[in-house]
Amino acid sequence: MILVHLLRSILHMLFMAVTVIPWALAVLIASPFLSSTQVYWMCAGWLKLAVRGGEWILGIRNQVIGFENLPVGHTAPAVLLLKHQSTWETFCMPALMPHPLAYVFKKELLYVPFFGWAMSRLDMIHIDRSKRTQAFNKVVEQGRRLLSEGTWVIMFPEGTRIPRGQKGVYKSGGTRLAVATGAPVIPIAVTSAKCWPRKAFIKRPGTVEFSIGKPIASVGREPDELMREVENWIEAEMRRLDPEAYRGVA
Repeated sequence: MILVHLLRSILHMLFMAVTVIPWALAVLIASPFLSSTQVYWMCAGWLKLAVRGGEWILGIRNQVIGFENLPVGHTAPAVLLLKHQSTWETFCMPALMPHPLAYVFKKELLYVPFFGWAMSRLDMIHIDRSKRTQAFNKVVEQGRRLLSEGTWVIMFPEGTRIPRGQKGVYKSGGTRLAVATGAPVIPIAVTSAKCWPRKAFIKRPGTVEFSIGKPIASVGREPDELMREVENWIEAEMRRLDPEAYRGVA
């Protein structure tokens, strides 16, 4: 069975490599003639293809809980704060969400051949992590504009991929942005590590749950206190969705 999973993982990797090159080149050629929203959905088209490939080749299915909790309206703002366990949710969120998303990410990703080059054409928030104050000012400045245009800002408060059944340190950057802009926070729990473990090459078939919590108002809140509420909801929901991973964990 492990050999089958290995072969399917290799096939999916080749599928993504073969499809991303022409898609990225098409984005680079077409982007000067398209609006930022059109470029976004063009890029999201490849992510949808990668996710569909994950379904066909790897046998990974998505189950989304709580779609009704997402804000309604073309320009309704939202700051999405997700549990981060693997690359899977990075690919899936643009494929699943009805609004354009703006990731906050380190600028080094822009140098990744083809994938990063296409990302550079997107209206997203790439930061220099070595310049913390300037980086956060950029997040607020760009985030305010994007949110007013109906683009949702998406962040991983733990900052990096966390192994299944574990919890990282929740940083308040996302709630600071929400408080500064007045946008509601949407907490999201994700069980992707059941199928696509952190830093693992071999993936396993199964179902990944995306549980979308109710919007949490940010007006009048303190960022750290708001982040504790987000953390408590996400971690409690993770234990509900994936109890096996937390068996024996205090």
